[in-house]
Amino acid sequence: MQSIMKVIVVASQKGGVGKTTVAAHLAVTAEQECVGPTVLIDTDPQGSLSAWWNSRESDVPALASTSLAELPAKLEALAAAGFRLAVIDTPPAITAAIRDVVKLADLVLIPTRPSPHDLRAVGSTVDLAHETGRQFVFAVTQAKPTARLTVQAVAALSAHGAVAPAIVHDRVDYAASMVDGRTVGETNPKSHSAEEMRRLLSFVLERLHEKKKGKKKETL
Repeated sequence: MQSIMKVIVVASQKGGVGKTTVAAHLAVTAEQECVGPTVLIDTDPQGSLSAWWNSRESDVPALASTSLAELPAKLEALAAAGFRLAVIDTPPAITAAIRDVVKLADLVLIPTRPSPHDLRAVGSTVDLAHETGRQFVFAVTQAKPTARLTVQAVAALSAHGAVAPAIVHDRVDYAASMVDGRTVGETNPKSHSAEEMRRLLSFVLERLHEKKKGKKKETL
C-alpha cells in the first residue's frame, strides 16, 4: 500500500537566501525527530545540495536523483517505497520548469532575508504559488539577533502570508556545519541554531497538517 508522502518545495527567486541550507537542515531534523523516512531532491543545476549530501558520512536522509521531466513519477515511486517527507531544493529563478516543480508541492517554503531588496523580490515567488494553487509560508533567514529590520520584515511578510515564528539567524555554525556534510543539529544539538531548525520543522509540519484537516472538512 502506498504511503502518504508530503512534498516541501524550498523556492525563492532571490539567490543567497539560504535555500540549500534550509532544505538540508529540515530534512536532517525530520530524521532526528522521527518524522522520516525523508528524501532530498536537488533540482538546482549548481548541485549544492547534492555536493553537501555526497560529503556526508550518514546515508539519511536519502538523496534521490531525477530529471525535472521524471520528477512526478519519481515522487510517486518514493512514496510507494515508504518515504514520508520529500524536501526539494530549487534554483534561484522563476521559470516554467520551477513552476512545474512547485505544482507538485504540498507546501512551498520561501526563505527570505530581512532586507528591503529581498522583500521586494518575494513577489514573483508568491505569485507562482498563487498561480499553481499551492500553500506557501515564509521563513526569515540570515537575520541579525537584535536587528529592528527583522521585526519589520516579519510584519511586511505577514501581510502576504504566514511567517514561521522560528527566525533563522545569521550564525557561523550553519555554514561551518555544511562544510563536511552535516547540520547544526548534528554538530551541536543543544545550540540555538539547532533549536531554530526544530521549531521551523514543527511549524512546517503544522501547516501541512492544517491543510490536510481543511481538505477533510470540505468533503463532509
